Amino acid sequence: MRVLLLSSCLFVGGLAHAANDLPGGGIDPQALSRHVRVLASDEFEGRAPATEGEERTVQYLIQQFRSYGLQPGGVDGTWVQPVPLVRAQLAGPAVATLSLKGGTRRLVNGEDVTLQSLQPRDSVQLKDAPLVFVGYGIDAPERNWDDYKGTDLRGKIAVMLINDADFETDAPGAFDGKAVTYYGRWTYKFEEAARRGAAGVLIVHETAPAAYGWATVKSSGTSPLFDIQRSNDDAMAQHTPLRGWMQRSLAEAIFADAGLDFDAEKRKAQKADFKPVVLDNATLSAAFKLKREAVVTRNVVAKLPGGEHGDEAVIFSAHWDAFGIGQPDAKGDRVRHGAIDNATGVATVLELGRVFAAGPQPQRTLYFVALTAEEKGLLGASYYATHPLAPLEKTAAVLNIEMFSPDGATRDIASWGKGRVSLEGDLERVAKARGRTYSPDPNLEAGFFYRADHFAFARLGVPAITVGPGLDKREGGVEAGRALREKYFADCYHQACDAWTPTWDPAGHAADTLLVYDLGAELANSRTWPTWEEGSEFRKAREASDAARR
Repeated sequence: MRVLLLSSCLFVGGLAHAANDLPGGGIDPQALSRHVRVLASDEFEGRAPATEGEERTVQYLIQQFRSYGLQPGGVDGTWVQPVPLVRAQLAGPAVATLSLKGGTRRLVNGEDVTLQSLQPRDSVQLKDAPLVFVGYGIDAPERNWDDYKGTDLRGKIAVMLINDADFETDAPGAFDGKAVTYYGRWTYKFEEAARRGAAGVLIVHETAPAAYGWATVKSSGTSPLFDIQRSNDDAMAQHTPLRGWMQRSLAEAIFADAGLDFDAEKRKAQKADFKPVVLDNATLSAAFKLKREAVVTRNVVAKLPGGEHGDEAVIFSAHWDAFGIGQPDAKGDRVRHGAIDNATGVATVLELGRVFAAGPQPQRTLYFVALTAEEKGLLGASYYATHPLAPLEKTAAVLNIEMFSPDGATRDIASWGKGRVSLEGDLERVAKARGRTYSPDPNLEAGFFYRADHFAFARLGVPAITVGPGLDKREGGVEAGRALREKYFADCYHQACDAWTPTWDPAGHAADTLLVYDLGAELANSRTWPTWEEGSEFRKAREASDAARR
């Protein structure tokens, strides 16, 4: 048996056991693995919102929280916070035809393109809508950047690039170098095109700037969409009639037909003087029916009431949803199990709830929140943030957990993106106290800061981070860790193969959970308030409520 004693964390036979001084026997790696196995099982059907899989998930979480002695933290003394949404999905096949100078081409939904809509309508019918290339589709006055240059997009399809203009340039420009800004996110691009009255948007998929392959786009793009409930007028204004993605190879063919080189036009789009390009004689016709229905999904909320400062809160969160049942993979598996993403995060929130409940009463009230509909645009987190169960001005911090590793222990821990928030330094400090290191996000170009639930809180001023695994594996170092991460995102991200297996090694998962516990315990019993640093776009929102924390 291999035994490694490191600070106060003991690694025995590949399993991480927290120090004996933690309540409840410390972080239990087998409990973490067991939670993932259950939540990612076929029985839970991929945990899609508003399905039988959600019901099983919610009941499992409530059962676990109740067994730990935690209290209901939801609405009206319940364990849940209802989140009213609209679910929209294609009712039948989508028929799409691309007309070019060289002839017409029938497009296959899910292979050539993905086609969807969130507008409140029974069907989408577009006939010969012209295609216009609008570069990265960004209007950022504060960065002296406007890709649209006054172009009228009414009745037209906006073709745009994913990420932002600095991703493939040699030197940083208007968009912070390779660290993706919010302008690089697909959510922003759809929203901006809608503000400009476009008939549709097609984002050109490329694996590196998107940070995931076409299989992920297909999985997401052929799944139901969700949106917050809006008035019909608001929904019409917020969404284009058609939205989706296209393969790069298709974009190359469209550009070539117009006498253009795709890469050359992309290089032009990386400069502020870029002007939109009408893709000569390229038009899209598309027709599909829609099924829209009001649904109610749920955030699951448990709490541990605080003592002397019980009106203040610390939130531990993770999203429980995955992508449900979809098209069969090469092995015939239709369940997108969501084991790493994000049953691991939910398992950590459960285990933190158990350990904290076994210990002394904290000064601040602790909330353990399993959020819904993250994969649909951070909807559960956004709903909580606008309908908080504890006042945001008295919420000290949100520690969100995403995608902890099944591949054993690492020397380091990381957080997503560069948040310019004191919590990043706090995480580094507690890691060092356990003999570990903190690694800044090594993949800033993926824009993870804007892709996790903490962002819904951050944009309203609450200090928040998403904690994720490091790359520096104890066996194999950074090279091994990076290879495993790249393989996961290439092969299994949002796919059926993101599944628990008997070879799961929870050592790293447990060690990382221990660090979240350490930071959470410090926040729970501290009189300090985490802060946004100078230069953070969220600092002003937090300062507006400073008086409530004096």
